Amino acid sequence: MHTILVYDSGHGYNNHMESDLQGTAQLTFISDQKEFQDQLNILQYDLIVIELEPPAEHALVLLEDTQKKCPYTPVIITSSSEKAELVVRTMNRGASDFLIHPVSKERITLALERSIEIRNQKFEIDYLRRKQDVVYDFKDVVAVSACMKDILQRLERFSRTDSTILITGDTGTGKSFLSGTVHFNSPRKKKPFVKINCANIPENLLESELFGHEKGAFTGADKQRIGRFEQANGGTIFLDEIGEISLSLQTKLLRVLEEKAFERVGGNRTIYADVRIIAATNKDLLRQIEEGLFREDLYYRINVLPVRLPPLREREKCIIPLAEVLLEKLCKSLKRRDITGFSKKALIGIQAYPWPGNIRQLANTIERAVILEDDSLIHEHSLSMPSIRSRQTDTQQAKRRGEADPAAAAEDEGSSLATQERDLIRKTLEECLWVQKEAALKLQISPRALNYKISRMGITHPHWRRNKA
Repeated sequence: MHTILVYDSGHGYNNHMESDLQGTAQLTFISDQKEFQDQLNILQYDLIVIELEPPAEHALVLLEDTQKKCPYTPVIITSSSEKAELVVRTMNRGASDFLIHPVSKERITLALERSIEIRNQKFEIDYLRRKQDVVYDFKDVVAVSACMKDILQRLERFSRTDSTILITGDTGTGKSFLSGTVHFNSPRKKKPFVKINCANIPENLLESELFGHEKGAFTGADKQRIGRFEQANGGTIFLDEIGEISLSLQTKLLRVLEEKAFERVGGNRTIYADVRIIAATNKDLLRQIEEGLFREDLYYRINVLPVRLPPLREREKCIIPLAEVLLEKLCKSLKRRDITGFSKKALIGIQAYPWPGNIRQLANTIERAVILEDDSLIHEHSLSMPSIRSRQTDTQQAKRRGEADPAAAAEDEGSSLATQERDLIRKTLEECLWVQKEAALKLQISPRALNYKISRMGITHPHWRRNKA
C-alpha cells in the first residue's frame, strides 16, 4: 500500500481522494504549511499531493521546498484553475502531474500509478548503469550433478516466498547468478533487483551506499542521494560478502530486517522500504560470531533459508556442460563465430583440473582461450593454464619413464600422490582457518589421523600451540 501526503489549502477539494484510493493508498491530510514541512522531515512518502489555489505563490514555494527535501518523490498538483501559465510554472518546478478539480476516481488512480512508475524508473536508471549478468530461468542453470539439482529445487521453492536467503560457498561458485534467478522467479520479479558487493566498498562509504545520504551529511555530499535499499523498494537486494560488514553497520541492517525502516546518513527522516534480502558470503559466519566479528542475532535473521553452493570440484558432471555454455556465450560477446568447441585433449584437461577459482576461473580461462585460439577448436595450449599443462606434461613424462623403468615410474607416482595429499591437507586447513578439527571433518578422516599426517608431512602454522612452544 502506497503512502501519500496531501497538502489541503482548506477548500476541501481533495477530501474525496481517501475514498477513491481506499485499499490502494494510505493518505495523510495536512492543511498547515509549517506542519506539512515538518512532516516531510519525519517520514518518507511514496507520493505528495499539493493543492494550489490563487494566489499560487505560496504553493509554488511549497513545491520548490518539497522538491529540495524529497527530490526523488513525485509531486502531483491539484487546482481549480486551468490557466496554462500556472500549469507550465508548476511543471517547470518539478511537478509530475497537474490535475484540475473535480478530479475523477479514474484520473487520480491513473496519476498515482503513473507517478509511482516514473519514480521506480528513476531508481532503476540511477542504479542500472551497466547490464546485469543474470540467469533468468532455473531451466537455464547448468545442473547435471545430483547436488546441484537438489539445490536448484530448493531455490525454486524458496523463490516463491519473501523470507531471507543466505547463500554460502567458495568464491566463484555462482552465488550472484543464482540470487538473480531467485528474484526473477519470485512475486517481486517486476520490481528492482539491486546487487551490492559489501567487500568492494570502503567501510566509511558503505552506509551511504546502502541507506543513502542527505546533502551536507559529510565532505563531498553536495546533493541528496538515495541508497540501495530505497532503490530496491518492493524488490530484492542482494548483499554479497555480507561477512565484511562492520558491527555498527550490522546493527542498522538488523533494524531494516526487523522494521523495514532506516534513515539516510545525516538525516532524521524515517524511510520505509519493503525489500527482500538475499545475502551471500564465502566466510564461516559461525566462526566470525565466536570471534566477535558478526552479530549472532543478525545471523539468525539472515539464515532463515540457508543454501550452500558446492565448489566446482564437487560437481564434476557440471564442469564440461558449464565450459560449453560459457564458450558459446563468450564466442558471441567476443565475435568469434568461427570457434565451434573444444578439442578432446582440452576437454580432458578441463575435466581433470580442480578449479580452485570455480566458475569464475573457468570463465576467465575460456575467455582467454577464445582470444588466443587461431583454430576452429579450443586446444589445450590456448587454455594458458600452467597447472593443466604441467600436469599433462608430468603424466606424459611419467608414462615414458614407466616404459623405460617401471620401478622408477612407481616411485614417481607415489611421490606425486604424496605431494597431492599434502597440498590437499594444506588447502583444507587454510579453508578451515587452520582449525584441525574442522579440517578433519571436511576431509572425512579422524582428527588423530590428520594430526599424524600433519606431523609426518612437516606442515606448520604459527598459531598452533606446539609451534609457539
